[in-house]
Amino acid sequence: MARNIDLVTQFKPYVDEIFKNESKKSLLTNNDFDWTGAHTIKAYKVGTAEMNDYDREGKNANKAGYSSRFGAIGDLEAITEEMTLTKDRSFTFVVDKLDKDETGQVLNGASALARQLRQVTVPEIDNYTYNVMTEKAGHKPTAVVLDETNIYDEIVKGNAVLDNDEVPETDRRLVVTPDVYRIMKKNKEIILNTDIGADMRIKGVVANLDGLTVIKVPANRLPKGFGFMIAHPVATVAPTKLEDYRVHQDPPGISGELVEGRVCYDAFVLDNKACAIYYQAVNVNTVDETEPADETAGKK
Repeated sequence: MARNIDLVTQFKPYVDEIFKNESKKSLLTNNDFDWTGAHTIKAYKVGTAEMNDYDREGKNANKAGYSSRFGAIGDLEAITEEMTLTKDRSFTFVVDKLDKDETGQVLNGASALARQLRQVTVPEIDNYTYNVMTEKAGHKPTAVVLDETNIYDEIVKGNAVLDNDEVPETDRRLVVTPDVYRIMKKNKEIILNTDIGADMRIKGVVANLDGLTVIKVPANRLPKGFGFMIAHPVATVAPTKLEDYRVHQDPPGISGELVEGRVCYDAFVLDNKACAIYYQAVNVNTVDETEPADETAGKK
């Protein structure tokens, strides 16, 4: 007679986590303004005066509009640009007490909160910031096809544009996708200095090129058609005004843990510093990939 045996199934206290990179946003932006006690900040943009030929002999000093040998006296413009926080985001979920116990403590509020931040919140903030930077970039040349034959020239061209706009030469960043970085490594003219400290590698720095700190960012955190971006951190203000995350133990109406989170953030490119961002887009496939393939194509 055949035996009827139920074999033992073991469940280990292990979670198959999704890979997620740390944010590189702090390397590309600044927090030069303090939003404490305010939701909107206004920054002044002050104008300048034109240069004149000094009227040494005083020939023009008494003419209309002139009151001195230095030339006509004008007023300086002092207008403001306004930065108002627009992103006030939140999340919430419950970890039932029995679910926590019967998963061997794998499902618990603290680890679930950390996972939420790593896999959802941080990528959202990164994606938003990079979109603002590319949209407000002061230099956006026509999209091109990047390959190993032109990648170096295109990067040097962008760096030269920033040079001509007198953007500070130090602390410039070059943001690339993994695919573009692969193309760069194929170019014989590019000599990457990959002698990077462990502290910088953790932040996402992979190399230095022509004075640019090369930062590799996953394509899914960047706009579609992203080629590369050269940016100085002085151009983009990226405040996080509020980060409020909490785990409530047995709140009214719930047997277990209630997890709540709220983050208020935004990103702004300063008008007078937009020239410190050079964004090169690439040509993308215009075919709508959502349409099903024609299975009858090529068949008689």
